[in-house]
Amino acid sequence: MALGNRYKSAPGAGTLAALILVLVFGSPWYSDWAQDNTNPNTAGGWWLRLLAWPSWSFDTDDSLRDVIVGDLKAILVVVLTFVFLYLLPGSQLARARGTVSQFLAGWAAYIFAGAFAALLATLFLTNPSLLGAFNAAGSGAGYGFFVGWIVGLASLGGWRGTR
Repeated sequence: MALGNRYKSAPGAGTLAALILVLVFGSPWYSDWAQDNTNPNTAGGWWLRLLAWPSWSFDTDDSLRDVIVGDLKAILVVVLTFVFLYLLPGSQLARARGTVSQFLAGWAAYIFAGAFAALLATLFLTNPSLLGAFNAAGSGAGYGFFVGWIVGLASLGGWRGTR
């Protein structure tokens, strides 16, 4: 692949979308705004709070281990999104640009990335438990399910293959 290729790859486009989602909506500023200004008993408020799930922070009130685990979860969501987008065959085997398989592969990659990032980050908590890991993986998969369509749309615009 040449450096000046005019097409972006599906894994690259999806990873960029995941990075933007984590950087913007996982930021302490957005997380604080969502907690203070949204109602969790409405669908819109619930979704706006869900966007802040892979939050990262530099809060000095928490223990160093908890801050690192929270940041690790946000980093793993982005890294695992790239890994799963690269490994899922839908975006790689799609013959036509912009097929539904690219969209579904991007969406599924974000679901898997959220679940595995939460599961792996839970192992580094001070008192990890199997139940805590399962609950975290479930919340990560839920986040990926309701937000992953954005990554799916981004990977839909990517093109995979040769000319």
